[in-house]
Amino acid sequence: MTRVGRGPVARRSIVVRRVVAADPTGRAGDRHRGARRRCRLSDGSQPTRGRDGEAVTDGNDVVASGYSRSDHAAAADLADRAGRLLRQLQQDGPEGKELGAEGDRRSHELLTDLLAERFPRDRIRSEEDDQAEALTTDVGRVWIIDPLDGTREFSERRADWAVHVALAVHGAPVVGAVALPGLDLVLGTGAPPPLPPLPPHPRLVVSRTRPPDFVPAVAERLGAETVPMGSAGAKISAVVRGEAEVYVHAGGQYEWDSCAPVAVALAAGLHASRLDGTPLRYARPDPWLPDLVVCHPLLADAVLGAVRGSGALDGG
Repeated sequence: MTRVGRGPVARRSIVVRRVVAADPTGRAGDRHRGARRRCRLSDGSQPTRGRDGEAVTDGNDVVASGYSRSDHAAAADLADRAGRLLRQLQQDGPEGKELGAEGDRRSHELLTDLLAERFPRDRIRSEEDDQAEALTTDVGRVWIIDPLDGTREFSERRADWAVHVALAVHGAPVVGAVALPGLDLVLGTGAPPPLPPLPPHPRLVVSRTRPPDFVPAVAERLGAETVPMGSAGAKISAVVRGEAEVYVHAGGQYEWDSCAPVAVALAAGLHASRLDGTPLRYARPDPWLPDLVVCHPLLADAVLGAVRGSGALDGG
């Protein structure tokens, strides 16, 4: 994940790629020509798709929501493959920033190639893509991926980095998988972990390098211990796994930083929203996502109240 600053001046050039099917004239220059004919899901089935690319059936279940069980399996499979590739590169690759750049590139290429083969009519929003058409609507299916969330941690050969593969349907984060190769683990919406029990005192996971200014006030109001950690995916996954109960962030992220782990958190029964409690929406024309909170559902009211009391919502 490329680190960003606290406002629009630090935004990168944002692009979205539409993977197209074979050109019957033979004139298309897309390197994924003919991908539609090769399309297979991780279970080997051939999905049937509507006019906007939504999966209508995976051979076993008919869905009207724009996604199916095979999409959950595909997300987990892709995240796992990219995670294994990166784990090997982390062990054998170059040092420092060169390692991070190589990891970003290779994981991006693997994921976009596989998505092109399996879902040729779906759109893709990736942190690393730099040649694509703009995303103008959230209607339909959009894969949102972060090929390497936590590039700094990966480059330092730490374990708190992740791979994110998510599918947003009409803007909702409905399918997602987060690979945590340092833990040899993939969390996914197809088989989300059970909701963890609440401990006597909550733990609030925060950025180890850029915690928001209001975090101490929120922690004090909740009586929470703060736990520094690396990537956004690792932090939200810690809440999913019961290693923490609260994650709050402000200062800006992009959609790919949170879409997959938020999808998993919601599937596991956790609360996920903006800091003001409004729903998180994805596949917007502008992928900048200023803030979010993920927490145990029994703490949601207390966490949102602590955020309001800290002044975070009014710039205090």
